[in-house]
Amino acid sequence: MNRQETGVIMDILKTAYPRYYAGMTPDVLRNAINLWAEMFADDDVRLVAAAVKALIATDSKGFPPHIGAVKEKLRQLTAPEQMTPAEAWNLVLKAIGRSGYQAREEFDKLPPLIRRLVGSPSQLRDWGMMDSTTVQSVVASNFQRSYQARAKQDAEYQALPSDVKQMLSAVSERFALKEGDHG
Repeated sequence: MNRQETGVIMDILKTAYPRYYAGMTPDVLRNAINLWAEMFADDDVRLVAAAVKALIATDSKGFPPHIGAVKEKLRQLTAPEQMTPAEAWNLVLKAIGRSGYQAREEFDKLPPLIRRLVGSPSQLRDWGMMDSTTVQSVVASNFQRSYQARAKQDAEYQALPSDVKQMLSAVSERFALKEGDHG
């Protein structure tokens, strides 16, 4: 979304919330447009408009939506349905059941997020050799908690503007290089 398109979004907000924007100086409005344009630079204006209108339609407090709320609504409108922690665990449980001789194949079938949490095919095999009560209670609980936290973290990362993602990537690469120097 460019600056001009951001002006269209701001016009929608000013129309829906005239009292909120009534005393806004041109400088403050220009700063708001600049910030919104930067935060939504990677997003299609039609999708941002749909998210803003959806938030306006469900608003009961009388305040315009903030950037984070619009980003969250965008994710809800555009992201595929997220698997629940229980659904993710069921995939892992099936993989555990078949991991005796096929741990690598079962691990490779898992979605990327679940593979990151499981860690390795050998982890599936290790869980498969554990007492089933422990796997169904302790391991299941820990996995589901980790899945929920990681899914939330991934969703929040995806909402970041691309320039912020690039900066974070560069910082983490530099950190990884420094860590490698000390090893």
